[in-house]
Amino acid sequence: MGSIVLILVVSFVVLLMMNAPIAVAISGSSLLAIIASGGDAGFTVAQRMANGIDSFPLLAIPFFVFSGYLMGRGGLARRLIEFASLMVGRLPGGLGYVNTFTCMLFGSISGSAAAAVSSVGGFMIPEMNRKGYDRDFNVAVTVTAATTGLLIPPSNCMIVYTVAVGGSVSVAAMFMAGILPGILVGIAIMVVSGIISIKRGYGRLDAAEELLAAAAKVHPVVVCWRALPSLLLIIVIIGGILGGVFGATEAAAVAVAYAFLLSVIIYREIPWKELPDICLQTGLTTAVVMLLIGASSAMSWIMTMANIPQTVSAALMGISDNPYIVLLTINLLLLAVGTFMDMTPALLIFTPILLPVAHKLGISDIHFGIIMIANLCIGLCTPPVGTCLFIGCGVGKTTIANVTREALPFFGAMIVALMLITYIPWFSMIIPRLCGLVK
Repeated sequence: MGSIVLILVVSFVVLLMMNAPIAVAISGSSLLAIIASGGDAGFTVAQRMANGIDSFPLLAIPFFVFSGYLMGRGGLARRLIEFASLMVGRLPGGLGYVNTFTCMLFGSISGSAAAAVSSVGGFMIPEMNRKGYDRDFNVAVTVTAATTGLLIPPSNCMIVYTVAVGGSVSVAAMFMAGILPGILVGIAIMVVSGIISIKRGYGRLDAAEELLAAAAKVHPVVVCWRALPSLLLIIVIIGGILGGVFGATEAAAVAVAYAFLLSVIIYREIPWKELPDICLQTGLTTAVVMLLIGASSAMSWIMTMANIPQTVSAALMGISDNPYIVLLTINLLLLAVGTFMDMTPALLIFTPILLPVAHKLGISDIHFGIIMIANLCIGLCTPPVGTCLFIGCGVGKTTIANVTREALPFFGAMIVALMLITYIPWFSMIIPRLCGLVK
C-alpha cells in the first residue's frame, strides 16, 4: 500500500506542477494509483466518479448557482449596497465597512463568494477608487469579505460537506452553525479595514454618504424598502428549512423562483433574451463543480483503500496528547491545502481523512465542518489558485502580488477568527442547539 500512496501523491503533485486542471490532477493520480494496485482502473474511476455525484443533496448546487447568477445580474447587489451604506456608511472609512457588509449580505443570499466578488466588487471597487481609497486595498477588502458568504447560509460548500460525511449531519444544521462564525469573520475584516482606513485617512470626506445620496436620493425608509425583497430571501430559505416546509434542495429551487421574480419580473434588470446565456453559464459552472466532486470521490475511495485516514489519524494523535496542539496542526495542514486546492475537492478529500481525528478529540461533525470551511475560505484569497483573488484582481485591474501584499492584515484577521471558531465551539453550536437541530 505504501507504493500506491507514493504514486498517488507524486503523480498528483507532478500534474499540478504541469498546470493541469485540478480535476484532471485528481482523477489522473487516482487512475495511476488504481493501476498500480492491479485493479481495473478505467471502470473503477468511472464508477466512483458516478457514485460520488449520485446524491440528492447535490441537486441543490445547480439551483443555488442559477440563483446566484440571477442575483448578480438582477440589481440585488446595488440595492444591498444602498442598504449597507445606510447602516454603516457614516463610520470613518465607511466605504470599507459598506463593502464588507454588502459582501456578507450578498454572499449569504447567493451562496457564492465568486459572485459576491464580481457583483459587489464591480460597483464598490471603482467607487472606492474614485473616493481616494487605494486600489489594492479595495480589492483586498472585497476578496476577503466575499468569503463570509460561504459560512453564512445558504452555502454550496456546506452541502458538499454533508455529502462528504455521509449524511451524518443535516444541511439545516450546517446552515445554522455557520451564521455566527460568518459574522465573526466579517467583523474581524471590518476591524482591520477600519484601522487601516483611519491610519491612512480614508473616508474623511464622508464618501459613503455621497454614495448613498448618489445611489438613491430618497428617505432612508425607502432605501430599506428597496433592499427588503432581497433580504427576505434569507428569511424565506432559512425559515422554510427550519419550519419543515422544504429541504435544502427544495429551498434552492425556491431561491431560483424568488430571484427570477425579483430580477426579471419586478426589477426588470435582466431582459428575457439574456436568460439562455445565464442558463448556459449555470450549466458550465455546475459541470465544473460536479466534475470536481466526482474526481474527488474517486481519490477519497483510493485513499480509504490505502488506509490513509487511519495512518494520518494515528500520526496526528501521536504528535501530542493536547487537543489544542492537534487542532492547531490540523488548521496548519488545511491552510496549506487551501493554497493549492479549491474548496470542493479539499472538503471531499480531507474530510474522510481528518474526521476520525476530530471524533477522537470529541469534536462534533458540525463544529469540525465549520472549522474546515472557515479555514479553506482563506485559501480562496491566496495565491496560487485563489479563485476570489483572481476574480478580484480582474475586476480591480491590478496584480495578484500587489493585492496579496495589501491583504496580509486581512489574512491575519481571518486567522484570528478561525482560532476563535476552532477553540470555542459555542460559535458553531449555539444556534443549531437553540433551533433543536442538535442535542
